[in-house]
Amino acid sequence: MFPLTTKKGSDVKTSSSISIIVAVAASALLLAGCSSSGTTTGSGSTASTRACVILPDTASSPRWESLDRPALTKAFTDAGFTADVQNAQGDTTKYATIAQQELTKGCGVMVLTDLNGAALAVTQKAQKQGIPVIAYDRPITDGGNPPKMVADYYVSFDNTKVGALEGQMIVDGLKAAGKDPATAKVVYMGGDPADGNAKLFHDGAVAVMSAAGIKPAAEPTGVWDGAKSATNFEQALTSLGGKVDAVWVANDTNAAGVITILDKNGLTVPVSGQDASVAGLQNVLLGKQTGTVYKQVSLEAKAASDLAIQLLKGQKPSISNSLYGKPFVAVTPVAVGPAQVETVVTNGDAKASDICTAAVAAACAKYGVK
Repeated sequence: MFPLTTKKGSDVKTSSSISIIVAVAASALLLAGCSSSGTTTGSGSTASTRACVILPDTASSPRWESLDRPALTKAFTDAGFTADVQNAQGDTTKYATIAQQELTKGCGVMVLTDLNGAALAVTQKAQKQGIPVIAYDRPITDGGNPPKMVADYYVSFDNTKVGALEGQMIVDGLKAAGKDPATAKVVYMGGDPADGNAKLFHDGAVAVMSAAGIKPAAEPTGVWDGAKSATNFEQALTSLGGKVDAVWVANDTNAAGVITILDKNGLTVPVSGQDASVAGLQNVLLGKQTGTVYKQVSLEAKAASDLAIQLLKGQKPSISNSLYGKPFVAVTPVAVGPAQVETVVTNGDAKASDICTAAVAAACAKYGVK
């Protein structure tokens, strides 16, 4: 296990261990009363009762519709506010159209998950109207070097830590297989570089893997697409003469694509992932995927909705952490192997009935998934 890191400006603080129970790094601060610090809402005490949310797609992960949408909708409606939650379905033009429709109806706050930079213009338009914007899960930056956050707040997981956990899966998997990390052939399969989090995942993983002596044998251009990942990995595998010792993969959807090619070639090697998706958890139980990084969506959604509700009430949240120059609420991820799959089920982020299909039933019984 690797220690949790929480970023404050350019500093990094380290704790001694990671709990299997996911923790929200700044929840107590979000629940605090008004403070003299923070970003001021443009609407004050007459803030609209509408929370406008735009999710990115259904292709990069099933979480957006199955977990994020219901969690956010329930949080806002339970607090007495209207929730307008829509999904851009991977289309940046649709993203802009949804935003215009929401802004025309009126928003007290916007919670935006970026899609290939589409959230930048929406954020700027909302801010001109005095509407605070929360970047949800993915950063909304100006594209500079270093990047500067344009949204007023950022709520996400500690994404460098996500990458570090993935990298450790590869290091541990190679050692368990009796492979020397320094000479192992490892393929790197990252996420779409247009997603600001993809670099954080990559950098966190590389820091751990390079420290163990791992160097990429091949590294195709990153995507968030299982089918394209399968194609890209197959081409990389061919270029390596059909030999590979491990594959660092940025998420479960891409890992599923990689695994189809490994299966096709009769190979079983360490493979990483994240999201604790049903397919990912099945692959973990079957031994086809070394592990997945579990990001308890309900806690990320709670952190975002708690912050948004304070803004809707005209309050000024006090948040001590910062990233990309703006207040950052960090949620802690954890690594999940076969023995921890039941934790994901217990927390309500996956159903045993979905995971334990006929092909996975024996593994579910072995690891107590029910």
